[in-house]
Amino acid sequence: MARVCEICGKNKDTGFQVSHSNIKTKRKWRANIQRVKVEVKKGLNRRINVCTRCLKKGKVKRAVS
Repeated sequence: MARVCEICGKNKDTGFQVSHSNIKTKRKWRANIQRVKVEVKKGLNRRINVCTRCLKKGKVKRAVS
């Protein structure tokens, strides 16, 4: 599954984990992506990848069934 939100385009971000002794190791921050059933048009449902922020803001209308 591609870890990209189909609504806002949010995906993973990279950077460094920095220890107390200032040792840097590479790491990734992954978006919290959920696969949900969404009502695209009236009566047309589809499964799409959506981040939890878009779900919380109400940017998508979840399918009833």
